Amino acid sequence: MQFGGVFSVLPTPFDPSGDVDQDSLRRVIDLFLADGVNGFTALGVTSEVARLTEAERDFVLDTVLAHVNGRVPVVAGTTADGLQTCIAYSRRARQAGAAAVMISPPRMPKINSDAVARHFADVSAAVDVPIVVQDYPPISGYAMEPALLARIARDVPVARTIKLEDPPTPFKTSRILEQTNDLDVRIFGGLGGVFLLEELMAGAAGAMTGFAFPALLVEIVSLFRDGRVNDAADVFYRSVALMRFEFQEGIGMAIRKDVLKRRGAIAHAGVRPPGGQLDRATRDALERVLKWSEKPGVRL
Repeated sequence: MQFGGVFSVLPTPFDPSGDVDQDSLRRVIDLFLADGVNGFTALGVTSEVARLTEAERDFVLDTVLAHVNGRVPVVAGTTADGLQTCIAYSRRARQAGAAAVMISPPRMPKINSDAVARHFADVSAAVDVPIVVQDYPPISGYAMEPALLARIARDVPVARTIKLEDPPTPFKTSRILEQTNDLDVRIFGGLGGVFLLEELMAGAAGAMTGFAFPALLVEIVSLFRDGRVNDAADVFYRSVALMRFEFQEGIGMAIRKDVLKRRGAIAHAGVRPPGGQLDRATRDALERVLKWSEKPGVRL
């Protein structure tokens, strides 16, 4: 399967008691489908996957797959520090109907390129499923150099889709593609979309992120693909303030959920502890950036 376009990383809504809110999750899916996304990623970092129980992981993934019902592909996050756990998560995702799995390399005190490459090869040997290689240092503890990502793409044919979240992502995109120009390697940008235009200019296939207004990302990618680069730039530059504000370390998920509540998708904007909560100053700043963003046509 060839991946491209905009894949929205789904949040996990919770009710006021802290339980997974299945109805809100379905509404988010419907909202993002109406926004024109090309696919979804479930159980990602911004899905608060680290705060879910094993039973909740299965419940969320099954809910997403059932409600999407094949309309677009669904990627399931299956990252784990241990190889056997990663394989088990990946088998479960494949059996449930996920189109691919997204895997960050296992955490280790110091990067060992051979061990990282072997990890993806071993998962591929154990599970027949496409792999999205996630380069996200906060999870693994280290950045994956372009040469290592290119090596994995060469050694593991099912792992030729990459999600980059280690800036400078446009630079890394072009370096990887230079080293794999005889292969069909697809690269997604993450990081809330804040470098999307530059990533596309460097050769990226699209974006995989949880931004609460994916229609804007869809429009940017569509215009760029149509060769209307200046128009894509106009949409990007007038939207990037909102992307930047949402993509704040520590409180970004709380901001995203607050916006999704405003959009009518989720009933309760709570983030599971110890996740950050919005204070008065942040809410006031959010009001300002949303009000400003309405000028170019961002719809709440």
